[in-house]
Amino acid sequence: MVTKDTFIRGSKNGIHTVLMLAKIILPVYFIVTVLKYTGILEYIAIIFEPVMDIFGLPGEAALALVLGNALNIYAALGVISSISLTAKQITILAVMISFSHTLFVETAVTKKIGIGVLPILATRIGLAIASGVILNLVL
Repeated sequence: MVTKDTFIRGSKNGIHTVLMLAKIILPVYFIVTVLKYTGILEYIAIIFEPVMDIFGLPGEAALALVLGNALNIYAALGVISSISLTAKQITILAVMISFSHTLFVETAVTKKIGIGVLPILATRIGLAIASGVILNLVL
């Protein structure tokens, strides 16, 4: 049975988590929405469309990959939620980002524990690219 203390502690932790995620997702969502309505996002999409087409993704999805790889998964979610994507495209992006998210931080951590930077980067980025291509063909 759930006690009153457990409920209160769980509620506080839940609110804390929602606020933490909102601090990341909402500003990114807002910025991407501004980019969309100013036409800048369309320009970014045109530039990245040829590369993103390999994965079956629109050019705008490059922004989600860049932010997911440079910052974190939650920044990528902010981008994904502000652009129109199909279920297939969201699945491809999610798998790619799961392989290569937060590259700077996680590469620094793995280097600190004695693993070489190049093998880790090659593995993570390689898996992201391979999964994007394969999922585009399979789904």
